[in-house]
Amino acid sequence: MRGRLLNAFVAELAQLDVAATAADPDGSGPLASGYDPDFKETVLLPTGGSVGTDARKEKPALLLPCQVEVGAFEALQELASGNSPASRVTLVFHFRDLEERGLVDPATGDALIRVNDRLVAIRDRHDSFVQAIRTPPGLYVREAQPQFGLGTSRNLLAVTFEQREQGVRNQ
Repeated sequence: MRGRLLNAFVAELAQLDVAATAADPDGSGPLASGYDPDFKETVLLPTGGSVGTDARKEKPALLLPCQVEVGAFEALQELASGNSPASRVTLVFHFRDLEERGLVDPATGDALIRVNDRLVAIRDRHDSFVQAIRTPPGLYVREAQPQFGLGTSRNLLAVTFEQREQGVRNQ
């Protein structure tokens, strides 16, 4: 017996496409990759405005049943450049649902939800939006932790999503 999710919702996730992001993002331009060679982060591509476009490429969205546990949502966080709301949301996925969708590596048993995957939205079971996640700042996987319980099986994956730093903090 592996149990089940309580008060299930549906998470819409956009997984980072590492290979597509690593490809040349500007054709004949000066960049050879969508990743910065020193910082190993995605680069901003010039758009003619003051803010560039992120070179991040994502795979098609996944819809996965989950249980939602909100730690903080858009809590006040003052920065030297203004307010950057802090959010921390944990979604709990059942390994049975991940296995059915091919999101568990059969050789290692690792879940294929990874750090840097992005939470797009939370929907109800009838596919109606409950909460869309604004990007930027966005909410990205910070930790994906298997949970062991109910007999001798691993049944749940607790995935913590947090926003990324947007500016300099006031001290």
